[in-house]
Amino acid sequence: MVKIIKMGVAMAYHKPALLQESVDGLSIAADGRYVDVTFGGGGHSKEILKRLSENGRLFAFDQDPDAEDNSIEDDRFSLIAQNFSFLKNFLRMYNAIPVDGVLADLGVSFHQFDVPKRGFSFRFEGPLDMRMDQSSGITAQEIIDSYSRGELIRIIRRYGEEKFAQRIVDNIIEARANNSIKSTSDLADLIKRSIPAPARRLGGNPAKRTFQALRIEVNQELAILERAIPACLERLSVGGRMVVMSFQSLEDKIVKNFFTQATESKTPLGLPVEIKALSAKFSLVFNGSQKASEDEILDNSRAKSVRLRAIERVAA
Repeated sequence: MVKIIKMGVAMAYHKPALLQESVDGLSIAADGRYVDVTFGGGGHSKEILKRLSENGRLFAFDQDPDAEDNSIEDDRFSLIAQNFSFLKNFLRMYNAIPVDGVLADLGVSFHQFDVPKRGFSFRFEGPLDMRMDQSSGITAQEIIDSYSRGELIRIIRRYGEEKFAQRIVDNIIEARANNSIKSTSDLADLIKRSIPAPARRLGGNPAKRTFQALRIEVNQELAILERAIPACLERLSVGGRMVVMSFQSLEDKIVKNFFTQATESKTPLGLPVEIKALSAKFSLVFNGSQKASEDEILDNSRAKSVRLRAIERVAA
């Protein structure tokens, strides 16, 4: 059963990056219907609600139970405690198709990183969990304990872009035979030992890439994104927009590819005229991606890696 929350106590997650730019990108109509597919701390949702009339509607999705504490008491707002891959089903249930805009702030919130029991961070001692929804799904511990050598190398190399993936995995295989990887600290220490000292000195914690890879695999983040983007685009009204903020290159590449495909005409090259039925149904709001200003980065370190892209439906 879907869980709809309309009240709650505010809870600090993180300061949204590119808040004004992302909501401006939706070009909000006061009476429109909008979707925040990554509710989190509610920062974007609150800004959207400021721009809606009493006839406007906002639906927000978040599978993390902690997000329920940030729900907004507003008759125009509904929080759906599910992953946004189920957007189509729930919007249909609310008779809310099409919508006038979709906003996605991808990645993990500071709140999730800062709670040791969630297991997202190599900075804190905690269980190797990493699930966005801790009520279901495989944990990072189960992946470490059960995946084959080849599977582990694949996900760490692909999702973490870690060039020392093989060395890390060989040490994982050896350590798990002794049952000696039981926490985030155990894994972070093993990764550090696996990476040559010169590479460790290049900057950043050496465990970052492997932890990212495990988190992506646990939550199937990229697979869900690949399913969700076309589903969101299909539900947009003419003139409706989708705005996406990515915080790592793999996500941004997926968003860029889908947006590029959606804005390309299917009229065969060489024809003297555009075939209307084959013309692009979408147009980029601006070319490339927007980044945070230096001032915002100084105020909010999370904004350093953000890439914002926006697309608009121009034909049915």
